[in-house]
Amino acid sequence: MKTATFVEPGKVIIQELPKPQIQKPNDAIIKVLRACVCGSDLWWFRGLSQRKAGSVVGHEAIGIVESVGTDVTSIKSGDFVILPFTHGCGHCAACRAGFEGNCLNAEEQGSSGFQGEYVRYTEANWSLVKIPGQPDDYTDEQLNDLLALSDVMATGYHASASAEVKPGDSVVVMGDGAVGLCGVIAAKLMGAKRIIAMSRHAERQVLAREFGATDIIEERGDDAVAKVLELTDGGADAVLECVGTALSVDTAIHVARPGAIVGRVGVPQEATNANATPFWNNVGLRGGIASVTTYDRNTLLDAVLNGKIHPGHVFTQRFALADVQQAYDAMDQRQAIKSLLIIND
Repeated sequence: MKTATFVEPGKVIIQELPKPQIQKPNDAIIKVLRACVCGSDLWWFRGLSQRKAGSVVGHEAIGIVESVGTDVTSIKSGDFVILPFTHGCGHCAACRAGFEGNCLNAEEQGSSGFQGEYVRYTEANWSLVKIPGQPDDYTDEQLNDLLALSDVMATGYHASASAEVKPGDSVVVMGDGAVGLCGVIAAKLMGAKRIIAMSRHAERQVLAREFGATDIIEERGDDAVAKVLELTDGGADAVLECVGTALSVDTAIHVARPGAIVGRVGVPQEATNANATPFWNNVGLRGGIASVTTYDRNTLLDAVLNGKIHPGHVFTQRFALADVQQAYDAMDQRQAIKSLLIIND
């Protein structure tokens, strides 16, 4: 089978590898239909984190179940499914509490080879999310919306859930990447009245407004803080931090009103002053790895099927699997908000 593999920073290629096989009773083999490039993939692509040469890449996909292990009873061959990157077991303390992003039994998380024709999916019985019907029942737009539920939409929702967004709240969203834009969707879905998107890019501002942003702030640092405090009469009720840089985290803390919570889903990139300042301002910091399966089953899948949200609009360029290098380059060079990969018809 053909699958994307890492060569060195800045370079991915398509290799012919053996088709995966069931190895454990809780495995499933999935034929991947659509996948995509994640902002977190750019860490190793840019050489900011270590990755073994020759390793398979990608962790967001939808596909068709081809075969299952003997312990898998919740899905069967032929089912159409979302492949969450979290691989939650469903029965450990973390999963029972609704935090399968921190599953105590997960064999893997993140890049698990989803950018390929087939993938072996671990912890399949609980973690896979079944989609009603078959791919032919859905439009191209709906398929993209469903693909977004494998990571990016659930991650944006996790920021909003962690920040405890409530109806009528004023919300600031730090970051205009795919996760930040999905955070705008989530805040609106949870009933926020005012959603302030921090964005400097015209294309992303348009999409943020489409998703529900009421205000756009282009400034950064102290200027951004001053503008938010003015717009919100003293600070936002909730802040979604979807970047991970020190500047973004520090700004998020300072635009929150006393008693507010910052929902963090941006992967931490640098040390911040997120120690003393939250204490003195009575601001909470929560968040981390999203609970993809839980959010999809409880809220997001129905929201997509009912047409309430369209997170697939974050895919602004599409590529064939053979063009995976171009898909990464488009993300790396900010030519695409998020790159879509068409793997199989």
